[in-house]
Amino acid sequence: MHTAETLNTKEPSTGIHPTRFLLMLMIVSIFMIFAAYTSAYIVRRNEGNWLEFDLPAGFLITSLIIVLSSVTVQWAWFAARKDELNQVRLALALTLTFGVAFLVGQWLLWGQLVDSRIFFGGTDSNPSGSFLYVLTGVHGFHLITGLIFLLVVLRKSFKYQVHSRQMLSIGNVTIYWHFLGALWLYLYLFLLLNH
Repeated sequence: MHTAETLNTKEPSTGIHPTRFLLMLMIVSIFMIFAAYTSAYIVRRNEGNWLEFDLPAGFLITSLIIVLSSVTVQWAWFAARKDELNQVRLALALTLTFGVAFLVGQWLLWGQLVDSRIFFGGTDSNPSGSFLYVLTGVHGFHLITGLIFLLVVLRKSFKYQVHSRQMLSIGNVTIYWHFLGALWLYLYLFLLLNH
């Protein structure tokens, strides 16, 4: 009788692993942050005193790099499903490389912005430049968290903890990395259309 009572009082299962559920909550919260930033951008731009400037052409190159990194992380996921661990490791290492290349590219583009006298904050700055630094910087921070996540999964792959019977970690990092890539493409298109 006690067992039947226990079964009846259990919470219904969501059918999703707790870490996947936490990842989804994190993705939603990050999305909300960027929705707020881009909304604030539009409102502030319509108030006037807005410096119009062309985005550095290098943003297109970093966008292509992030697309390539999505291809390689997906390759890692497919390879894990087939238990091809060497391909998993190679694909994750390439994804890490592309992620670092993206960040280095963004840093160099910030240097181009400074050379063009587009600054963040201060008396010499305009809100348009500050918004650009915030949008790209906060995305860069989240990309760093993605790189750490990739390193953890790569390490697991060397311990034979990523394969067709243990897909949770590589599945989570794949979802998160695709989200970061899609988020960047949204930001890039938003900035292109609003500059």
